[in-house]
Amino acid sequence: MADRSRSLKANKAGVFFVDATCINSGACRAVAPAIFAESNGQSFVQHQPVNDEERVLALMASLACPAGSIGPSGEEAGSPAHNLFPQKIADHVYYNGYNSPLSFGASSYLIQRPDGNMLIDAPRFELELVKRLEQMGGVKFMLLTHKDDVGEHERFAAHFECKRIMHRSDLHHGLNAIEMAIEGVEPVRLADDLLVIPVPGHTKGSICLLHGRFLFTGDHLAQNQNRTHPTAFSNHCWYSWKEQTASMKRLAAYDFEWILPGHGGRAYYPLREMKQKMAECIAWMENVKTGA
Repeated sequence: MADRSRSLKANKAGVFFVDATCINSGACRAVAPAIFAESNGQSFVQHQPVNDEERVLALMASLACPAGSIGPSGEEAGSPAHNLFPQKIADHVYYNGYNSPLSFGASSYLIQRPDGNMLIDAPRFELELVKRLEQMGGVKFMLLTHKDDVGEHERFAAHFECKRIMHRSDLHHGLNAIEMAIEGVEPVRLADDLLVIPVPGHTKGSICLLHGRFLFTGDHLAQNQNRTHPTAFSNHCWYSWKEQTASMKRLAAYDFEWILPGHGGRAYYPLREMKQKMAECIAWMENVKTGA
């Protein structure tokens, strides 16, 4: 629970605050970018909520925070702390909130499908979220984009008896019980509406999932607030920047309008504009100097 006595000096005075335990996962800024901003490697409250809509967004950000660094919560904040997640993004795609500290606060998503819901990466195993997932039809599949963002996958797998999918190159001790391992760099179609696309680079076994106009990217691709186009994380490339650039070129051949990452900003562009943004991303990557 956040401690007001450790509130960051950058916070604007008011009900909500961020304390010194912030790990800069960016979850709060993704949920409520008008309320939270970044300074000196931590998030802070740049704008205090002034209406019910903003208060709900601030509360959602506090629930999403993996470090529990945002306060206050619940009734103290003037809004109920239940049934806020999963949050609908568009169509039948949802953001789960409750980001896990085990994945440094990576975002997790849900696709609600007639043939079985799919969880993309794993959030915290919070009973309120589990109850809502049960009400929405449970979880049949869980895609883990790479080894960094698996969160509490074992608890979700045990509870929902869902099938976990991950690339073999990212399997390690503790992940050996994954039910389906993807091989190589060729795309794998799980169903008519689900295509796994291997994108080695950030890690050797990084994968994306294409579902209609939605691309779930893990830590391969995200919107960069400091640029006009999405980018990869050149300062967090654990395998090979050269391979990641090649992966990005292959990925650009697919049609999508939404980028939904584990870390970094979400992005929506109409298809033609997205194609241009991906070209700009690749051109930028080719000019980045990195030792990876």
